[in-house]
Amino acid sequence: MENQASYESVTSGSPQGSVGTESIDASNKQSAHEPVTLKEFYRLVKPGIIYSNLMTAFAGYWMAAHWEVSWIHLIWTMLGTALVMAGGTVLNNYLDREMDAKMERTKNRALPSGRLSATFVLWYGIILGIIGLAVLYFGAASPLAALIGLLGLFLYVWLYTAWFKRTSVWSTFVGAFSGATPPVIGYCAVTGTVDAGAILLFAFLFLWQPPHFWALGIRRMEEYRAAGFPLLPVVKGSYVTKISMVRYVVLLVPVTVMLTAYGYLGYVFLIGSTILGLIWMLMCVKGFKETGEAEVPWAKRTFLFSIMYLTLLSILMVIDTVKIS
Repeated sequence: MENQASYESVTSGSPQGSVGTESIDASNKQSAHEPVTLKEFYRLVKPGIIYSNLMTAFAGYWMAAHWEVSWIHLIWTMLGTALVMAGGTVLNNYLDREMDAKMERTKNRALPSGRLSATFVLWYGIILGIIGLAVLYFGAASPLAALIGLLGLFLYVWLYTAWFKRTSVWSTFVGAFSGATPPVIGYCAVTGTVDAGAILLFAFLFLWQPPHFWALGIRRMEEYRAAGFPLLPVVKGSYVTKISMVRYVVLLVPVTVMLTAYGYLGYVFLIGSTILGLIWMLMCVKGFKETGEAEVPWAKRTFLFSIMYLTLLSILMVIDTVKIS
């Protein structure tokens, strides 16, 4: 109850929320004279998120192509996907500017610190998103990929960032829907249809995201609490969060097995994904023994392993894609 109450005082139309907005506006005015570098625009798109998701989009494209790759088409698809995601992350920055100003790790970003205006960032995100969708539709010649990109953009910006992220512990679950679209965009740009392969790729990325993000949430719980995010660790505590992490990781193993069972990937991927999935599951289970200060290094190790897991499986998807005979 205390966590929920503190969240409502930050995000509702209460005097405290107004003061937060006024302080950010004042900061914007005071910092308007400071120079803006190209690095600021680059950081606004959250390049780490773009690179990791683009990696999965590439893996999805490669898996669908079965090594029969049109490199020009691949470039158009990756460019369009990257721009759509960049538009979403910039708009995420725009909508989260008040909360970012309250968090130690985000308060110095260009928007909350006042080096860029909110209006400019809003249009920056919209333009990036529109160009990305156009590239997918015309450059990659894939209306389906563009439609999936538009759906992912809508879910990420409006359903996740503008609504659930501010109101519910289900925000991570809702955000996973949009986060699972990049490999599907890559896959459908090749196939032109949503089949079993697209569904399995979606399930894979959907299940990967919550335990990945919740590990970060446990590690930085007090920052999220101070900013007013009703993240699962903040509202329900670490124990409940760890139970939820195990549930998702357990389901990941059979999903990766099915990618081989359905003939999309080979046995190298099957063995690698199963071993890594079981290791991640074991790490999550061991987390129940970690409490207090020991919980933070555990959460950091688990978070970093989740990144390695996604990277290695994306590589295995590419090298062990079944070739068309």
